[in-house]
Amino acid sequence: MIHDQRSALSSHINGLLSAGRVVFTAQEAEHGLGLNRGAFLDAAERLQRRKALIRLRQGFYVAVPPQFASWGSPPPSWYIDALMRHEQRPYYVGLLKAAELHGATHQAVMEFQVVTGKRMPKIKAGRNLIVFYFRKDIARVEAGIENRKTDTGTMKISSPALTALDLLRYPQASGGLDNVATVLADLGEKISPDQLAVLSDMTERPVVQRLGYLLDRLGHLDRTGLMHTALIARGPPAWTELDRQEIRDPDFTREPQERDDRWQVIVRRTPEVDE
Repeated sequence: MIHDQRSALSSHINGLLSAGRVVFTAQEAEHGLGLNRGAFLDAAERLQRRKALIRLRQGFYVAVPPQFASWGSPPPSWYIDALMRHEQRPYYVGLLKAAELHGATHQAVMEFQVVTGKRMPKIKAGRNLIVFYFRKDIARVEAGIENRKTDTGTMKISSPALTALDLLRYPQASGGLDNVATVLADLGEKISPDQLAVLSDMTERPVVQRLGYLLDRLGHLDRTGLMHTALIARGPPAWTELDRQEIRDPDFTREPQERDDRWQVIVRRTPEVDE
């Protein structure tokens, strides 16, 4: 009987894979196969031990196609949209992962980074690590969220403009200021000036100031004019540090190298771009 249950679930998974699907819920499988919860969990556990199946959330499973057996999971892009619909949360793939998807591929991104309206723990799926960053106002930046085709459907990703703002908004996820500058050097020409101005109105002013300074320094002045106008319309900005981490370092020099009057940014070290 146990063998029959496991065989039935294996056949169900093979059918999904043949149809181009990799995800299913426990409820879906139980209903489709006529299994009770205990029988399903028993069969699923055995397939997980064989590395043919992973459980990402309670009741949410991802099948592992044979070509990804050594990785222990298909790419997160194959199932992130289904996972977030299961969680009933808005989301977008963002930050360094979005920059990579937009062609800024200077360095390999070690995390699959997702911005969502719920605080969620990271997920280890085979060799993949999915890390979630919280944003309570996702609806406000909807203009900067795009749909991207994947091998199994679509997923939501941040536009170049929203990606650029987020790289400064989530410094802990961005690999340091030098890395941000390197990414922006590649990403800058893809940023829509109109969209950047609109999204900057939904973003903290120090973040806008830092991004404006970096884009100007990287030669993307044609992208920042409207954003600067929108910033000034919000009132005179206060001076802000380009890198808040460096000012907290007791071993770092306190003397600024530059004070940028246009963006009201204090620069204690000029970021280095990896060529």
